[in-house]
Order: sequence, then structure tokens, then C-alpha cells
Amino acid sequence: MLRKTLFASLLASSAIALAVTTPAQAGKGDRADEAIAAAEAKLHTAESLGTSTEVPRATAEARAALATAREYRAAGHKSSSIQAAIRASALADTAIGELQRRKDDTVAAVQEGASAAQEQAAAAQQQAATAQQQAADANLRADAAQQSAAMSAADAAAARNAATAAALSSPQVETTVTTQQPSSRRSKSTHVTRRVTTTTAPAVPAPSVTTTTRVTQP
Repeated sequence: MLRKTLFASLLASSAIALAVTTPAQAGKGDRADEAIAAAEAKLHTAESLGTSTEVPRATAEARAALATAREYRAAGHKSSSIQAAIRASALADTAIGELQRRKDDTVAAVQEGASAAQEQAAAAQQQAATAQQQAADANLRADAAQQSAAMSAADAAAARNAATAAALSSPQVETTVTTQQPSSRRSKSTHVTRRVTTTTAPAVPAPSVTTTTRVTQP
């Protein structure tokens, strides 16, 4: 839209130039009026685009030049009126061009910011993907550890069951020991020879020990 307006502004500038260079028969008064009208139209276009806010100095100078052109025209200074109108038109063009430059800079800054935001978003997505992969790896390690613990528990249970089965299948041995004590009897014999007395205690028989072993199959 702004570029179309710039094109229209150039056309208006051309119209002013043509008005200034129109043959003498057209009259300086008519050329002054045409220059003032063209400058006023261009200034109106500039202000409608927002130059009063964005480029206030150039807009104010264009407005002042247009007012001077009108004063010269009213005073009958036609040539001066034409020159002032041309200056007002040029200042309006300057305001429009500065406005366009600022808008282009704004668009470039927005695009740059958007590009930076996209890069940040891509980096964030990459970090999220990395974190997700790390979480998946951690889950795999946790599953592997859980499976290993389950296998260890199963091996321990199998070992306990095997030990229990071995204990139940082994034979039981019972051993009974019986000890019999013989009745004690004492015998005493005395033999005297040449005043020597000898007393002999009877030998005590050893106790009788009987061992009985019984094997019981489960």
C-alpha cells in the first residue's frame, strides 16, 4: 500500500514539474494554482500515511512551505508561490520516504526477531528431544535392572527349592547307643609269705556298649 502511495506521490511531483514547465500561455497564475494543489494533495497523502506521527518534522516543514506558497499566490508573487509549492511537495516526499524506510526497518527487525524465535524454538525442541531420549534410556536401564532383580530372585528361589528337595530326599540315619554295666563283684585273696602281705583287687570288667544304627528312606 505504501509503495503504491509513493508511486502516486511521484506522479504528483511530475505533475508539478509539468505545471512549472508549461508554456507561458498557460499563465503563471494557473501554474501556481496547479503546483499548490499538487503539493496539498501530496501532503494530505503523507499525513494519511502517518507521517505527522512518525516523521513530524518533515511533515511540519512541508505544511509550512505549502502555507508560504499560498501566501505568495495571494500576494501575486506567482513565481515564488510556485517555488514554495515545489518545496512543500519535496518535503512531503521526504516524509513519505522516511516513513517507508522506518517501516522497512521495522519489518526487517520483526523478521530477524522471528528468525531468532524460530532458532530458539528449534533449540528448545532439540533439548526436549534429547531429554526425552535420556528419559527413554533411563527407563530401559530401569527395566533391565528390574528384570535382573527378578531373575536373581528366581534363581534364589530355585536354589532354596533345590535345597529343600535335597533335604527331603536324603535318607535319615538314627543311631542308638546302649551301654550295659556289669554287676561289680569283689574278690579278696590273702597270701602270707615271710611276713609279706599282698592284697589283690579283682579286675572290674569293662562295660558292654551296643550301637544300633537304623536308616530310614524318605
